Amino acid sequence: MNADIQLSPSLSVAEAIVKMLEDFGVKYAFGVSGGAMAKLWGSLSNSQIQVLHFRHEAGAAFAAVEASLASDRPVVVFSTTGPGITNALTGIMAARGEGAKVILLSASSSASQRGRCAIQETNEQTILSGGILKSGALFHYATTLECAEQLPQTARSIALGLTKPNGFVAHLSIPTDIQSSLVNQSLPQPDLSLWLPIPSKETITKCIDLLSEGNFAIWVGFGARSAAKEIRQLAEKTGAAVICSPRGKGIFPEEHPQFVGVTGLGGHGSVFTYMQNQSPSHILVLGTRLGEATSFWSSQMIPQAGFIHVDIDPDVIGIAYPSVPTFSVVSDVRTFVQSMLQYLPEKSQQSKKTVFPYPEHQIIQPSISELVRPEILMQEIQQVLIENSDAIIMAESGNSFTWATHLLRFTQPNRYRVSTGVGAMGHAVTGVVGAAKARNGKAIAIVGDGAMLMNNEISTAVKYKIPAVWIVLNDARYNMCAQGMAMLKLEGADATIPQTDFVMIARGIGADGIRVEKESDIRMALEKALATSIPFVVDVTIDPTRQAPSRGRNQGLLAQGVVNSPNKHFSFPLIQ
Repeated sequence: MNADIQLSPSLSVAEAIVKMLEDFGVKYAFGVSGGAMAKLWGSLSNSQIQVLHFRHEAGAAFAAVEASLASDRPVVVFSTTGPGITNALTGIMAARGEGAKVILLSASSSASQRGRCAIQETNEQTILSGGILKSGALFHYATTLECAEQLPQTARSIALGLTKPNGFVAHLSIPTDIQSSLVNQSLPQPDLSLWLPIPSKETITKCIDLLSEGNFAIWVGFGARSAAKEIRQLAEKTGAAVICSPRGKGIFPEEHPQFVGVTGLGGHGSVFTYMQNQSPSHILVLGTRLGEATSFWSSQMIPQAGFIHVDIDPDVIGIAYPSVPTFSVVSDVRTFVQSMLQYLPEKSQQSKKTVFPYPEHQIIQPSISELVRPEILMQEIQQVLIENSDAIIMAESGNSFTWATHLLRFTQPNRYRVSTGVGAMGHAVTGVVGAAKARNGKAIAIVGDGAMLMNNEISTAVKYKIPAVWIVLNDARYNMCAQGMAMLKLEGADATIPQTDFVMIARGIGADGIRVEKESDIRMALEKALATSIPFVVDVTIDPTRQAPSRGRNQGLLAQGVVNSPNKHFSFPLIQ
């Protein structure tokens, strides 16, 4: 910390907290107000921080996650007491899982009201304090500010957390009466320089020795997104095959001849072809936890001699494949790869050109069918939105995730976003608002009709003139569930949804949209969505019979004992 910040003796706790957040580089605060946080909300609204009032706290939290990742800055979520806090928790879980920097500011009950059945009473006796009001699995740091004198230490703790490169999620709960109390102490001047562990020369030499034992592959994850240039240099210098996680798409160009494919959910069969026919001695893992969505913990992904696993977080190294030999390197990926390039011999063992399997991309011609095939939709999204714009493309959990991950191709990092840590429905339909706001430009969410009905923030985008776009795969069902149940031969479950007109909803809220019922109309609709400056919905009637590329997920469920049951249950029929 540098010299302390001197505050005016007439500054309230709420005002001091807002000043602290400004010094931390916070530009945005997303949330839903309430009486218990009136003073705090007022202080935020009269600061340099842009305050966006959302329709639901979960939407605000998901938007904060994506705004943080798009801007590389901490973002604030604010909520009132009780349900205001609990409503935000799924989005906060996503922040932790995705490595975002998010600070939850909430109100809590004043000490004089606790235990007296106050409205939305919030204290350690009325809420799950162990997971919400205290540091732990959900929050890296959490505290209730019981007096103004706690503020300097709280500021130091949050500032220290924000220097961590792999994300930081904090919760500061302020009782209503404390928000108005005066601050008579100075706050520490934050030093937010990132702390990056640097691998030793001995560690780099050991990695080079291991990789020199035979052919190797590079497995790229989301944690490697700042090292795209260096990873390409390493791959081209060594001739290594490159595979990536769903979140790692675009870090290494997917059109590069050394790119083999995406692993995990929505991934490519070319990866397994490579592992079977050109099995590498080692795999260099860069910035991925290798969790179920990335690997399905498949034995086919185990290299002959083991992994070299590089990650900034020592707790994730080796956890996915605990019985496989793993050489651990705790390091920032970019720093590690730069060191590798520095010490790597000019002529490596794998420098000769090798032909690798490549994901096949079948060109499908449009038809005059009454329903749109998802493959055709993705083909048009590729040509219109990816190749002819710089918009961020997001995909919602479910079939939207698998279709987009499998069929879309990216050549740059930070163009594609999916959530695998929590994988909540409602993440992309609301997160797209935060991404578009933070980058001051287009962000496009590919989503299902179920997610749009669950939790969207079109109204928020309208209010703040945010150019978000929603492309809805409208098949009147939770189709990943429906297709999965059919593949698992589990009968009787009803995953249908009443047919919804999302263009009518969008226009009723103040946005615009277009409904697409023919494949020949897709390109015109996407071009219109790209050209408009207002929130826009492209409502596409999708053929629900087209099987999404989610076989790996269903096989994973089978492995966990999900099998056919003779018992059948039928839901009530849809009332016409």
